[in-house]
Order: sequence, then C-alpha cells, then structure tokens
Amino acid sequence: MPHLGSRAVSAQTHLRDQVADALRAALIAGELRPGVVYSAPALASELGVSATPVREAMLDLAREGLVEAVRNKGFRVTEMTERDLDEFTGLRTLIEVPTVGRVAETASAEQLETLRPLARRIVTAAREHDVIEYLEADHRFHLELLALAGNQRLVEVVADLRKRSRLFGLTSLNETGRLVASAQEHVELLDLMVAGRAKEAEECMRRHLAHVRTLWADGRAEAEECEPAPRPGDR
Repeated sequence: MPHLGSRAVSAQTHLRDQVADALRAALIAGELRPGVVYSAPALASELGVSATPVREAMLDLAREGLVEAVRNKGFRVTEMTERDLDEFTGLRTLIEVPTVGRVAETASAEQLETLRPLARRIVTAAREHDVIEYLEADHRFHLELLALAGNQRLVEVVADLRKRSRLFGLTSLNETGRLVASAQEHVELLDLMVAGRAKEAEECMRRHLAHVRTLWADGRAEAEECEPAPRPGDR
C-alpha cells in the first residue's frame, strides 16, 4: 500500500494518532477497500509498528463510522451507499453554504487572504497528483474558512462530516487529473468572498459540494472496477 508505506510511523508520544492519520489516508485513497476485513498485525507490519497502536487507532476510526470491528478477525471498512453520500452532502450544504455567505459579509479581506496559500496548495497538489497534500490542504482550507464565522461547534460538526464522507477512490480520479477542476473552485470561492460577493460565494460553495458529491460516486465506481483481489493476510 503506497500511502501506508510513505507515511511510515515513528515511535513518538502520539503514536496512536499518527497511525490513525496514516490509516485514514490509505482509506481515503482507496487502498483500504470497503467490505474487506483487515487484521491489526498485517496493517502494523505495513506501518512498521506493533499491533497495539493499530488496534487503538482502528477503534478511533470505528467511533467515526469508518470501520467496524469483526470479532477475532480485525476491522472491516464500512461501505457508503448512495443515500449516505446524498445525506452527507445535504448536511454540508445546509451548514457551509449560508456560513460562507455570512463570512463573506463579515470577515475582512485580510482575514480571507490568509487562506490564499492553502487555496493555491490545493490546486498545485491536484496538478502534481499529490493526493495526500491535496487532502490535507483541502481539509485545512474548509475548516479554517468556516472558523472565521466564530462558531467552533459548527467547525467540529463539519470536521466530523468530512471524516465520515471520505473520498473513497480518490487516487484513481487524481491520476486522471479530474481533481483539478474541483481544486480550482477553492480559488474561485476565495476571490468571490474577498470581493464581498456573498450570494455568488454561496452559489460557488453549493456547486463545489455538488461537484464533490459527483467525485465521491465516480471515485467509488472507478475503484470498484479496478479493485484487485485481496492479498493474503488482508482478510
């Protein structure tokens, strides 16, 4: 698994959190596949750590709804249905669209411009096919933008929705360059907000979330078409 290997974990104080981050990245990239049961020892071998922090991290992911424990076997990656995708998108639209409008009206241009480097990083990562950098920059951009509304609970709710509505199969879309258009929408959104065009910013966010919803479905479909047979030790 390339993403697990590239995110090999060192023995530091927050080992459990590091393992959870590495597993999320592999899951989002489609390398941990829905419906497949993975054992903690097998994943630990990939990461170069003991099985204990992997089990602990998997329990964290289970609380987030990303995996479920399978007695005496390991953890199964949960599958998302079309209804799940629609509901996550609907919730994010209800929260993020009006919040973007309020922020466009209340935040200063200077505050909004602090997000410009993140918006550019998202585009650069998409063009360079760096899926991990894309995900990290995208995550920070959205949450830091929403934080300008001054409601930390709102930010926490959206962060949880983003975790649960993972972009399974993102790697296959990234390789074909299909993430670039979605990435550029962050720059467009920021330009509208800096200009104080709140209604247009709301519409841009609505279009962006609909675009992401399409990427979810397409990424899952492409990943399933290309899905290799599970390796020994995965199940």
